[in-house]
Amino acid sequence: MLRDALTALATRRTMRIAQRRLADELASFRTTAERAELDELLSRHTAEETREIRAILYRQDVERQQSSRRQTAGLGGYLG
Repeated sequence: MLRDALTALATRRTMRIAQRRLADELASFRTTAERAELDELLSRHTAEETREIRAILYRQDVERQQSSRRQTAGLGGYLG
């Protein structure tokens, strides 16, 4: 029983590391041309096959938009 729990924890850790590496690699596709190329590659696969990648890209897009809003915010972060 303890062995199963340790195996499950190790598996989850390995999966988190792999997902973090994938997210880091996907973050390098920043320009419009790079993202268009990536979208073209993803379009060759099913939604199921690309679900994780598209979820990561969506989160990164939201984070970039929020970050750019914060950078252009006025005093105290108020965007008016």
